[in-house]
Amino acid sequence: MRFILCILCLSASVVFAESKIYTLTLASSWGEQIPILGSAPYKVAKLAEEMSQGRLIIKVDLPQKHKAPLGIMDMVKEGLYDIGYTTPVYYKGKDYKLVFFMTVPFGMTTTEQYAWYYYGGGKTLSEKVYAPHGLISYPGGSVGISMGGWFKKEIVSLEDLKGLKIRISGQGGDVMARLGVNALSTSPGELYMAMETGLLDAVEWISPAFDMAMGFHKVAPYYYTGWSKPSGEGQYLVNQKKFHTLPQDLKRILESAIKITARELLDESNDANAKTWAKMQHEYPHIKINHFPKEVMNALKKAAHEVEEEQANKDALYKEILESQRSYIAKIRPWSMMGEVDYLSEIAK
Repeated sequence: MRFILCILCLSASVVFAESKIYTLTLASSWGEQIPILGSAPYKVAKLAEEMSQGRLIIKVDLPQKHKAPLGIMDMVKEGLYDIGYTTPVYYKGKDYKLVFFMTVPFGMTTTEQYAWYYYGGGKTLSEKVYAPHGLISYPGGSVGISMGGWFKKEIVSLEDLKGLKIRISGQGGDVMARLGVNALSTSPGELYMAMETGLLDAVEWISPAFDMAMGFHKVAPYYYTGWSKPSGEGQYLVNQKKFHTLPQDLKRILESAIKITARELLDESNDANAKTWAKMQHEYPHIKINHFPKEVMNALKKAAHEVEEEQANKDALYKEILESQRSYIAKIRPWSMMGEVDYLSEIAK
């Protein structure tokens, strides 16, 4: 009888453990007004709750609530939030190596970067970077390649960049600064007003679906093709201590919810960009799609190389990641060119 009672007690404790509800808090860098990015963390929360049958609840706070869209990393590190939805380049001032886990100028495309992350050693390098911060980082979904930005005046030479005030994030800002540009890190919610009032002469944001929602096409007619962000990767930062309080199944559920949503975000972004670009061409024929002059592109490439070499000389782990990405590009780029690029070139003839 005592044995049976023990078995019943043990069974009851297992049921109780399995029915315990775990609640996590999440802070996002982007509000609901930002297409796709604004709704992404809610999708993670919904999936996690469904897959866990209500045992894992994620409460999402947007910038309107926490007031720190560019301070997500610190809030998660300090335990003010359990999860942060943001992008690595916002925090290059804290640790310059973080830029590699979003994108770097003239770097890998989205498909190349995901291949590097999961199969080329990128995930291991990411863990080496984030562990000292007490954080776990998960790819949060790429919006694909970003455009080069909206400019009020046409760029025809290097001289046109001198003194130009542009909002540009990540390593691209440091590259442009070497060409005499005043690169600023204006928060997303202030960008349109800054352009309209003349505080900014140009703004590099994302791509058609995201840019049109911000209204940049109303104040700047020149839309330049991209170079600084060939892959716009977001991320979910998870407080390491909090993560390890979760049961094993809920850890896997959280990771799966993030990975599923990340994949959907890329697909949704591509679809939205196609639809929005068609609409922009029809409704706003004044928009002029430009490529930066060859002189400017050559100068940008040279400056990007200089920035990378300087950082590599100061930080051994930065150098290790840089060499890893360069080595992987050398391996995968011939296939990228032979595959999609040659295919698109051939059918366009």
